[in-house]
Amino acid sequence: MAFQKAVKGTVLVGGGALATVLGLSQFTHYRRKQVNLAYVEAAECFAEPVNREPPSREAQLLTLQNTSEFDILVIGGGATGCGCALDAVTRGLKTALVERDDFSSGTSSRSTKLIHGGVRYLQKAIMKLDIEQYRMVKEALHERANLLEIAPHLSAPLPIMLPVYKWWQLPYYWVGIKLYDLVAGSNCLKSSYVLSKSRALEHFPMLQKDKLVGAIVYYDGQHNDARMNLAIALTAARYGAATANYMEVVSLLKKTDPQTGKECVSGARCKDVLTGQEFDVRAKCVINATGPFTDSVRKMDDKDATAICQPSAGVHIVMPGYYSPESMGLLDPATSDGRVIFFLPWQKMTIAGTTDSPTDITPHPIPSEEDINFILNEVRNYLSCDVEVRRGDVLAAWSGIRPLVTDPKSEDTQSISRNHVVDISESGLVTIAGGKWTTYRSMAEDTVNAAIKVHNLKAGPSKTVGLYLQGGKDWSPTLYIRLVQDYGLESEVAQHLAATYGDKAFEVAKMASVTGKRWPIVGVRLVSEFPYIEAEVKYGIKEYACTAVDMISRRTRLAFLNVQAAEEALPRIVELMGRELNWSEAKKQEELETARKFLYYEMGYKSRSEQLTDRSEISLLPSDIDRYKKRFHKFDADQKGFITIVDVQRVLESINVQMDENTLHEILNEVDLNKNGQVELNEFLQLMSAIQKGRVSGSRLAILMKTAEENLDRRVPIPVDRSCGGF
Repeated sequence: MAFQKAVKGTVLVGGGALATVLGLSQFTHYRRKQVNLAYVEAAECFAEPVNREPPSREAQLLTLQNTSEFDILVIGGGATGCGCALDAVTRGLKTALVERDDFSSGTSSRSTKLIHGGVRYLQKAIMKLDIEQYRMVKEALHERANLLEIAPHLSAPLPIMLPVYKWWQLPYYWVGIKLYDLVAGSNCLKSSYVLSKSRALEHFPMLQKDKLVGAIVYYDGQHNDARMNLAIALTAARYGAATANYMEVVSLLKKTDPQTGKECVSGARCKDVLTGQEFDVRAKCVINATGPFTDSVRKMDDKDATAICQPSAGVHIVMPGYYSPESMGLLDPATSDGRVIFFLPWQKMTIAGTTDSPTDITPHPIPSEEDINFILNEVRNYLSCDVEVRRGDVLAAWSGIRPLVTDPKSEDTQSISRNHVVDISESGLVTIAGGKWTTYRSMAEDTVNAAIKVHNLKAGPSKTVGLYLQGGKDWSPTLYIRLVQDYGLESEVAQHLAATYGDKAFEVAKMASVTGKRWPIVGVRLVSEFPYIEAEVKYGIKEYACTAVDMISRRTRLAFLNVQAAEEALPRIVELMGRELNWSEAKKQEELETARKFLYYEMGYKSRSEQLTDRSEISLLPSDIDRYKKRFHKFDADQKGFITIVDVQRVLESINVQMDENTLHEILNEVDLNKNGQVELNEFLQLMSAIQKGRVSGSRLAILMKTAEENLDRRVPIPVDRSCGGF
């Protein structure tokens, strides 16, 4: 059938969380007919959530197994897929959703974290008189306003500065941004405004001031993308959808339509990735919302299906928060190769990105060193020369694959808008492809509308505009104060919990462990420099977290903020999850190794290790080499040519500093490039050379040795906490 233009997509599966409605033990004894009747009764109450809490994953699997037929089955647990499930179930349709990995494990957790209409799309719409792009921007601005309303704890308006370095650009950009406000209409967050050079530098003091004329500030939205995706999934589950992560679609089921004699898609054969169990999930309609993997599901339906998606990779990096103001972003509208780069504060860090280049489809995209350096170079162009932009300050990096809709013959992905397409195959498979994060809800509405029409489903209009997502209904900006007062949490931790869980933050606080300190009373942190606490691990399991990777990347955002901190927290996270999920020692070790591999390849840790290796060059002046040798020999008193834990302990004891052996081992291991249990002079010089070049920052050994050298006679304590420096 002909394509129908839409906006963004994910995969849906219709279903009801009956197991929790009836009680798990009672549920298993019900006959299939009774299950269906119970589900229908629950679905009719969609005006309010069927379940106070989302049912357990085990209960959801039972519902998937024991329901004779769903109205809608969604494949894909990204933003669009979960949006489809929520849209369908709130219309009273029996809905199920399956996702082969975790919710938001793909593109939906690897975005720029913006909820926006798309300034550059509006520019293209005007320059090319493209009515389609104009409509997409207008729709996105409406959806932006809705998303800020239904999940106020996870999203907020963000001012973004567009610096101007040529006088003629000032009126040009001003007109464009004012048109952006005009298109938004009543959904305009705040009116844009012009800043003089001095005022621009007040708001963004790190900005390159040479030739700066002034700046224009406009407003868009920002959110915690993975948590937003999860909130949509949890809300769908509470309204009665049978949602299950780690459920892979092995094949599509088909049956012959008795009226037309044609084969029609009638469900999917699903496999529990965690246990290997397989079973059929039958549905009147199957929705393919698998993002970059859209064509692979379409080929399950028809091996000769024409590809409609052209993937594009977008790399982002995270840097320390001091690179940007706390509440002002930056837009570079024209980079050296014509791309757009955002430079945004997020979770008290700074995000920079994104790139835009053709890529192969893979479930595990890896950020390239080339893309990381491209972003760093563009950042250098816009920041003051007083700010040294160092490769070592990259705390995390990731690549996300955008499912762009395009003509298969096109090679230039940068000219493609992210409009969505709803496609109906000859056998009735409904596919939603393309689109963007911001418009997930309208994409879902278009998709479910198409499904209802094609499959003659009985349902009313969409009810998701204004429908609060999990945690949003009773949230308020001052909610965190009650957490501090009622539970004795640190203010920073309380603010984090309120901004992450909304009105569900109290449930997390109730699980918090006593610290044993005078203050805070409860809330043991997973790592010292981030406000994530151990109770979030326990609560994350209630939110369908099944692996350590789920916990460090999507229940908490540690992996996206600082891979070193995430690795530090891993052993404790695995220990806590193992206790809750009854993991064996072998399973715990497997989870540790899998999570470390994830950090190494997908979150930029590999790039860190390549900045300092046993093959790294030593590019130091002779005077610097002499200075560093003297520092090294203060520890290597025996002139062995290397230092060990014993040598470091001896120097520390001489200045009355105590440090446990495990910490010392970790510090030396960071620089022990050939892993022989000692740091040789050459390795130390390689470290200092890498630090001078900006490839490495925050080395604990370098700081420790420098401080010890300076304080041997003054007996000043040495700071040993890992700094905010990255890799």
